[in-house]
Amino acid sequence: MTSVVIEMLLERTVSKSAALRRTKLFSGLSEAELARISGLAVEKHFAAGSMLFFAGEEADGLLVLISGKVRAFQQNSEGREQVMHVDTAGATIGDVPIFDDGPYPASAIAEEDTDALFIRKQDIRQFCLEHPHFALRALKLMAERVRKHAGLVKVLSLHEVGQRLALFLLAEANKFKSPASGPVTFHLELSNHEIAIRVGSVRDVVSRALARLQQEGFIEVKKREITVHDCKVLERYVKNP
Repeated sequence: MTSVVIEMLLERTVSKSAALRRTKLFSGLSEAELARISGLAVEKHFAAGSMLFFAGEEADGLLVLISGKVRAFQQNSEGREQVMHVDTAGATIGDVPIFDDGPYPASAIAEEDTDALFIRKQDIRQFCLEHPHFALRALKLMAERVRKHAGLVKVLSLHEVGQRLALFLLAEANKFKSPASGPVTFHLELSNHEIAIRVGSVRDVVSRALARLQQEGFIEVKKREITVHDCKVLERYVKNP
């Protein structure tokens, strides 16, 4: 093996290790442990719009996102979607069935070109047996997911569409919010149809709810530019519409 080939292999291993270190699941590993997992990881590319996996499919491993964006969702017989979560670089996807031996609980689609690392289920399980501290970290991550999904159930069951939309807008505003209080303006990249998928509704209802929030003075809409006049006031609306 030439020195050039060896150097290329080392660079690839370092790159994989860096991607793994960005995740909650693998961030606490030592360099040697990361190198071990990196050697088991396979690089994959998913074009925008392609499916990573379908709900109900047998799960053969997990994915670590290097770049791109992935939407995990469930769909009923009528084709209506409920988004479970949207993930970007540093996220792990498909990890739940690694530990409960069940199928994938949701489908996942690449919203844009996405690069990922794939690690087989049996390799993750064996690593857990050899490194109990990693198994405990995985258990903590699973508990976080349960809490997150419990929160999603609460939002969908106890909040009207207007409140869900307000929560979505608050989450977007918080990405651009400065420490000082005051109006927050941001560009709304998603269409009303895409927002409806996020909040568990349909486009027409979301359009009306958006107009109502503007009429009531919570936000200002100019084309796709949204201004939240006061995040704290909008938070109060979510709690007491």
